[in-house]
Amino acid sequence: MKLPPLKIGEYVASVPIVQGGMSIRISTGKLAGAVAGAGGIGVIGASGMTFDELREEIKIARELAKGGIVAINILFAAKDFLGIVEAALNAGIDIIFSGAGFSRDIYKMVENTRTVFVPIVSSARLALLAAKLGAKAVVVESKEAGGHLGTDRPIRDILPEVVAAMKGKNIPVIAAGGLCDGCDIVEMFKMGASGAQLSTIFIRTPECNAADEYKNVHLNANIDDVILIRSPVGLPGRAIKTKLVADMDNGYYPPIEFCDDCLKNCGKEYCIFDVLKKAQVGDVDNGIVFSGENVYRLKKEIIPAAQIIKNLVREADLCEE
Repeated sequence: MKLPPLKIGEYVASVPIVQGGMSIRISTGKLAGAVAGAGGIGVIGASGMTFDELREEIKIARELAKGGIVAINILFAAKDFLGIVEAALNAGIDIIFSGAGFSRDIYKMVENTRTVFVPIVSSARLALLAAKLGAKAVVVESKEAGGHLGTDRPIRDILPEVVAAMKGKNIPVIAAGGLCDGCDIVEMFKMGASGAQLSTIFIRTPECNAADEYKNVHLNANIDDVILIRSPVGLPGRAIKTKLVADMDNGYYPPIEFCDDCLKNCGKEYCIFDVLKKAQVGDVDNGIVFSGENVYRLKKEIIPAAQIIKNLVREADLCEE
């Protein structure tokens, strides 16, 4: 199947692939710019960044994007959510993706700007609400995704419901959760999707900002290594079993050494941002490594993001419609 372009508002991606935003400096400007430069939509994970840092990462992405589409992803549960949105708007970001909650304010913030807001939803009900408020597209994220999850339902159940709900509304539906190759993408298109979001596969790139130790956890993961954990955000999270994650699975949570109240609501069991930061810089024993459910299906190699895009397009071409 030849993959068609993806149009979101005034923006058109020649390749209908969104690189999912991975926060705490996993997907920064270098990765987002590489994906955008290859025809997809490159996404900076903005949660955990300062406003100045975000502006600098957007600048880096723009320099690499060759005129391609650059976006951010921001966790709605973050206390500085609106400040990050404002900083991104001031920097002229193309698209803002957001999940782990639902914001109404952001629709007014993007009015009279060239920035498009795309919510991440997990039900037809939320997709319909987003359409009513003015969303130009929706990402449907399922239980197979990595990180914080808003549902326990698989993509093959949720996607048809959302596609049906969006019928006649001219709102593209982007499928997300557990997608690994071009044939997965073709399957989503056959079910009515207009685009596909993949995240875990882009960790296996030189442009990903994670330490080598973090990437090695992904490369060595087996099917039994991926589990659900409790997150103080109030949602379950999907991660690869590290020493800390194994301890957490047995009821042990690391003490909070410092709290800057980064979340609107926090269960205080442990500091999610602290353990994600530790993993990102290479302390995987004491950190959490988020991952999609199907990480074990990916090839054990590190290749450039642009090559991943080419591979996915070629694989889709070889799949029957």
